[in-house]
Amino acid sequence: MSSTGEPRRHTLWTDTKAAILGSHQDFTSGSIGRAVFILSIPMMIEMVGQSIFGIVDAFFVGRLGAASLAAVGLTDSLLTIVFSVALGLAMAGTAFVARRVGEGNRERASHEAQQAVIWGIVISIPFALAGVILAPRLLGLLGAETETIEVGVNYTRIVLGGSSTVFLLFLINGIFRGAGDATLSMKALWLANLLNIALDPLFIFGLGPIPAMGVTGAGLATTLARGVGVAYQLRLLAGGAGRLRVRFKALRLDGDVARRLLKVGGPGMLQYLVGTGSWLVVMRIVALFGSAAVAGYTIGARILIFALLPSWGMANAAATLVGQNLGAGKPERAERSVWIAAGANSVFLAVVGALLILFGRLLVGPFSADPDVVAFGADCVRIISYSYVFFAVGMVAIQAFNGAGDTTTPTWINFVCLWLLELPLAYLLARTMGWGAEGVFWAVTGAQGALAVVGVLAFRRGSWKSRAV
Repeated sequence: MSSTGEPRRHTLWTDTKAAILGSHQDFTSGSIGRAVFILSIPMMIEMVGQSIFGIVDAFFVGRLGAASLAAVGLTDSLLTIVFSVALGLAMAGTAFVARRVGEGNRERASHEAQQAVIWGIVISIPFALAGVILAPRLLGLLGAETETIEVGVNYTRIVLGGSSTVFLLFLINGIFRGAGDATLSMKALWLANLLNIALDPLFIFGLGPIPAMGVTGAGLATTLARGVGVAYQLRLLAGGAGRLRVRFKALRLDGDVARRLLKVGGPGMLQYLVGTGSWLVVMRIVALFGSAAVAGYTIGARILIFALLPSWGMANAAATLVGQNLGAGKPERAERSVWIAAGANSVFLAVVGALLILFGRLLVGPFSADPDVVAFGADCVRIISYSYVFFAVGMVAIQAFNGAGDTTTPTWINFVCLWLLELPLAYLLARTMGWGAEGVFWAVTGAQGALAVVGVLAFRRGSWKSRAV
């Protein structure tokens, strides 16, 4: 309501301002399209920020040669395992907080958010230790050449050793999104990105008293930037900047919350592990064609993800709306939210995909002076962009299940489409049929089409509406 008592009129400008600056909206009533818009804008900007970490590293490290860039790409493949577990926990945190907020129980939402943060720290420790101790062996298992291991081992140790920052960055942002405070997620990630952009060239190439550390400097800059982002997130949570105020004075482990976190987050972790595990195998198949292929795929994948991640904003908006509306006892509104988000996402990615197909080589070129690397990267961007409309629908359907707390169904969908279809097809096309790395790219495209179809069919069954969290 306005100060005069009249209903407040909403315009594109006022909604955009509310989305970026933040406002306490009730997403269980009113226009669904407006709710999707207000949640999506900061989430889209947040996702762009997440991708910029990789883009910035690839841009500066690309000046050091194919071996250094391959080390970054292979390490990112290993880091996807950390991402998988962190995203599984974040998925549970989003579902829990969204459901509690929809029920109007802020106190319980704050308690469950606190427990998610504590358990996130505990679970991250083994990953950090494994990364520091086993870095050379892990790179070798992924097919890294001797030169790549030599120049990249310290980068791998630093990035994987800082796994706690990755866990908390994802997890706390998931909590913010579940509460409907997507703007806070956006701010934290962009703070970390700005610091990474500033530190990357300083640590990689050196300046004044700062020595040139090469690819190792990129790992140090990224990990430090993520750490600062996490510190800012914790300050926002403890200060009650959004809908929740989380107190960290009485730190105790709540076994009941842990059990429910694992019940929802466990399949969520497996869901992403299935996806990232297939990514590792794809990278291993690409590595059969040499460092130039790996480097080109690394560049191409980062461009594709950079272009794709804004649409995850709409998918995450759908997850928040599903969780809050189920908590408010409005399952039909939750379902309509998903279809509206899927439609908007399809239009967006159709345009983005067309642009990537037309200008993919121009985008890859600045990242490397090696013509072979550029050729592989351009093929990767062009071919996988054909699947973008399928990506749009599939990701919204999957996130809708996750927002409802049903993380098991998407796990099976990923397993069937990625492991039983994508990987055998990738090897068949690349090796048996002699298509080379292009065969891998076409297999990824085909698998995403299948995932979209299966995801929509499963969503239409409606079993997610009765999922308890």
